[in-house]
Amino acid sequence: MTNAALTPFRIAATDEQLADLKRRLKATRWPDPAPVNDWSQGLPLAYAQELCRYWAGNYDWRAREARLNRFDQFTTPIDGVQIHFIHVRSPHAKALPLLMSHGWPGSVAEFHKIIEPLTDPTRFGGDAADAFHIVCPSLPGYGFSGKPTEIGWSVERIARAWHALMQRLGHAHYVAQGGDWGSMVTTAVGLQHAGPCLGIHLTMPIVAPDPATMHDLSDSEKAMLAGLKKYRAEGSAYARQQGTRPQTLGYGLADSPAGQAAWIVEKYQAWMDCDGHPENVLTRDELLDQVMLYWLPNAATSSARLYWESFAKVNREPLSLPVGISLFPKEIFRCSRRWAEQRFQKLIHFREFDRGGHFAALERPEVLVDEIRACFRPLRQT
Repeated sequence: MTNAALTPFRIAATDEQLADLKRRLKATRWPDPAPVNDWSQGLPLAYAQELCRYWAGNYDWRAREARLNRFDQFTTPIDGVQIHFIHVRSPHAKALPLLMSHGWPGSVAEFHKIIEPLTDPTRFGGDAADAFHIVCPSLPGYGFSGKPTEIGWSVERIARAWHALMQRLGHAHYVAQGGDWGSMVTTAVGLQHAGPCLGIHLTMPIVAPDPATMHDLSDSEKAMLAGLKKYRAEGSAYARQQGTRPQTLGYGLADSPAGQAAWIVEKYQAWMDCDGHPENVLTRDELLDQVMLYWLPNAATSSARLYWESFAKVNREPLSLPVGISLFPKEIFRCSRRWAEQRFQKLIHFREFDRGGHFAALERPEVLVDEIRACFRPLRQT
């Protein structure tokens, strides 16, 4: 469609940005190595140095940039912020509009493996009846979206912006999907815009354990509670920092690409089902693609502010529209079906897997594609 408010966009780093990146990487002042031989104190020095040598000497951003630019992208102003988004229309006439939201430390690049199978399933052995039109926005302050200059850009405000985007694109009715912050934004879209939003799919549902089940927990539920306890004790310091002092954190991350890479890649190691090393699942290029979408737009601080805005006041209001959930074992927050049903009153799809983690679109793209198709199949109008 033609809309004067939509501006075509292509990712285009300048030669000066890339030269500055290499200069900074080569001038990195490294810390001492940790006195442990694992990741328990964070990203190991030897791997950090190896990764940054590759980044400075072998990583071909121009090729990666072209790979991301194969998708149509635009920017548009919504509520005072310029929003960047991927919009890929399906060639199939009855495609269902699908709004997909990423989280931290992710980006729209998370979806590069699943956009084409979702928009044109027949190219990948699927059925045209499962086709989607895809809209993937960059969260405000993330990637190539604008950076809010005022407080108040909470999950709820982002959800209102996403609905406005879908209406602007001519998608009067749509479904929505998300993980991490994207799960919370997607849930907020469902709470605010049931009707135009026909249903949602989540990989990290925000669900409180049901107190009524504490006397007869299943082994799986016990493991979920143990995982939550471990995360709070050992894995949540990044969120406390980003949720309380994002500005202070930003000075180091904005200045040091090695620091930005360490801050992000450590979470891929911790949250993926990767047998201890992120490159067991993703290529080095894929990891650096995610880092670049924070480094190039200088988004370390602006992205962290979403924690300050939303982390301390998580909405757990019940939802009445159709909801689907796909759970992977290394996800940060997991829930049982009976816990999920306490919040999601029309749970139409629930499936647990024995492999996979937090970044499902990157780790298990074929599985996630199948799950999205299965979840939303009943909501399609014939």
